Amino acid sequence: MNSNVLFWLAAFGFLCIAVSNSHYALAQQDDDDFDDDGIVADEVEAPASEAMDYTSPIVTPNKFYFAEHFDDIDKFKQKWIVSQAKKDGADEQIAKYDGEWQVEQPQRPILKNDLGLVLKSKVKHAAISARFSRPFVFTDKPFIVQYEVTMQEGQECGGAYIKLLSSGKESTDLKQFTDKTPYTIMFGPDKCGNDHKLHFIFRHKNPKNGTLEEKHCKKPKDRLEEPFKDKRPHLYTLYLQPDNTYTVLLDHKEINSGSLLEDFTPSVNPPEEIDDPSDAKPNDWDDRERISDPTASKPDDWDESAPPQISDPKAVKPDGWLDDEPEMISDPTGEKPADWDMDMDGEWEAPLVENPKCTNAPGCGKWSAALITNPNYKGVWRAPMIPNPQYQGKWAPKKIPNPFFFKDENPFKMTTIAAVGIELWSMSPMLLFDNIIVTDDPDAAFAWAKQTFDLKVDKLDSDSESLWRWIVKATEQKPWLWGVYVLIFALLFGVSIFLCCSSSEEKDANKEEEAISKKTDAEVEDQPLIEEEESNPENDEEASQGEEEFSESNAKPEADEAVEPIADNQQQSDSAGEPDAIDAPSDMPRKRKTRKE
Repeated sequence: MNSNVLFWLAAFGFLCIAVSNSHYALAQQDDDDFDDDGIVADEVEAPASEAMDYTSPIVTPNKFYFAEHFDDIDKFKQKWIVSQAKKDGADEQIAKYDGEWQVEQPQRPILKNDLGLVLKSKVKHAAISARFSRPFVFTDKPFIVQYEVTMQEGQECGGAYIKLLSSGKESTDLKQFTDKTPYTIMFGPDKCGNDHKLHFIFRHKNPKNGTLEEKHCKKPKDRLEEPFKDKRPHLYTLYLQPDNTYTVLLDHKEINSGSLLEDFTPSVNPPEEIDDPSDAKPNDWDDRERISDPTASKPDDWDESAPPQISDPKAVKPDGWLDDEPEMISDPTGEKPADWDMDMDGEWEAPLVENPKCTNAPGCGKWSAALITNPNYKGVWRAPMIPNPQYQGKWAPKKIPNPFFFKDENPFKMTTIAAVGIELWSMSPMLLFDNIIVTDDPDAAFAWAKQTFDLKVDKLDSDSESLWRWIVKATEQKPWLWGVYVLIFALLFGVSIFLCCSSSEEKDANKEEEAISKKTDAEVEDQPLIEEEESNPENDEEASQGEEEFSESNAKPEADEAVEPIADNQQQSDSAGEPDAIDAPSDMPRKRKTRKE
């Protein structure tokens, strides 16, 4: 590398350092320096990497029916109950709820002393629950449930939803909490394969006969894949209003909304009329719209036996086609394995390989002409279709009043909720739950998220902010910085071209010097191939003799002529000035080239 290259590299390095320092200095200026241009200093300052200070949110009893931040392990042990039941209908070995729960910090700590409830195990049934401080009764206040989930190792197949357990004798003993325990609402993410779900299911009570039926919310319009793979905390919020409307939020963004009366399957209210189960279609009912023309007949010249394709009569077998040679032959170099057992493995046959005789031939084996479309082919004859004169329309059973009809104008008034439960089976471990709250105050839910989830997101965004985003933010109000970046890129490109050209010129100069030295009559001291043998006169004689033999063999070449290997001590130059021997492995035949070669 010459002095010019060093100069340009040094100049480029100093320029990059100067621009970087000035840019970072701009990012560190006081707020007053940015007020004129509308940029706040903390928008462009370098991201931090240490965990942020954090204080657990204060639980106000009159605002929350349930609130859990999991930061107090002693209170957690008093409040939460691990199920000791067994799953009905499952094999005895897997029926037990033996999944492991642990309160701990996230694998990637974000806030200092912030703990969460982690499902440590996988492919095991796990259930845990806690009772509300007071039951939630659906009257004239909104119902809000909100919680965080971090799928720390992603999610292959399984749920991360919660159940809001119905008040009653079946939910009194939480040690017996199972999948059969009555719940009022099930809410949260679930995934298996490519099916990504965000459940909102509520159990509706039939006011006529008292039976309960699950109502499933319509799916969100957008696919929700990121929460299952990005390993970041996500906030799930469900708002239910007394006017029977609902809203589902993901990270404060609305992803689903609608009406309890209209957007659930099956519908809350059954139809007023149903099909008469006793009505049946008459035997003579003709519901065919079109039929085959009964007056049509097949033409006399219609040949159904003609094939759709025939051999091309114009095709001619190419010259040199090897009819008697198969396309594949047994590998002549194949050898039966030493451990081949005739009794166990049968008779050994060499593997098939392509016939080398077919390589330069147009083809091998039996020749046949290519197939072309048969111009006489018509296929099976069918009569044309005509409108059915006896068509009576599509039959449907008559309608009768629905004996089970009811009309619930206010499905919001659901069964009272007394506890929250997490009952899961997951193929991915390390699911982290945090900040579960139930309230009727939207402001309280928002404030809780601001003290917890929002802090985490701000910290993660700050840590993961790329250099490009940092540059863009700083240049939004300082457009002249783009000119500096373009200049840097242009210099980098120019230096790269300069280095490539310099390297190419040096190579060309070296090649030119080498060519000149070989073309002139000037003396050039060549390095002998084997220095130890340079002064051995016996080797010189043997080399000359080998060269003469090689020249004679070139004068009268013969097919498959065997060439004797040249001993290693015969590798030396033909003259004192230029080596002509070609190095080769000692165990391979070697030929000595003439000067012309």
